Amino acid sequence: MKKADKDKLIGELSEKMRSSTAMYYTDFTGLNVKRMTDLRRRLRKEGVEYVVIKNTLALRAVNESGLVGERLKGPTGLVLTRDPVAAAKLLTDFAKENDQRPAVKGGLFEGRPLDAAQVKQMASMPSREQMLADLGANLQYPMAGFLGAMNGLMGMFAGALDALRTQREGA
Repeated sequence: MKKADKDKLIGELSEKMRSSTAMYYTDFTGLNVKRMTDLRRRLRKEGVEYVVIKNTLALRAVNESGLVGERLKGPTGLVLTRDPVAAAKLLTDFAKENDQRPAVKGGLFEGRPLDAAQVKQMASMPSREQMLADLGANLQYPMAGFLGAMNGLMGMFAGALDALRTQREGA
């Protein structure tokens, strides 16, 4: 590959890294072409990009994007995503189906390094939509309780007014 082509590739990759929230390093050895195609298809369906590139070029792109990368060894595929939880879940689920391949080496999340255990921990988190739904429910709960208490007070007040009216009519 010519130097100009390498520089262009590094520039494109570093731009993708800047626009991504998270990046995971994977070791894809042991995956045949069919499984690799299936993995890429699943990732693309979720809006995640999977790039296989030489480690030296990947490291240059990581450093050029303003992030600090770790030394990469062996065959490496880069997973670039805006939704780190969905990508981690997809990688973990795919690995369970395919003899723990691809193996996650680590990654970067918002510029901070992650190890493989932290990526697995991210995979166990609920999805963004689920967390937003839980937040909405938790925000609604106190208001619903307050509304119930106010309705109870209004009912008691209406009952007291009715009793007062009855008492005055009888007198």
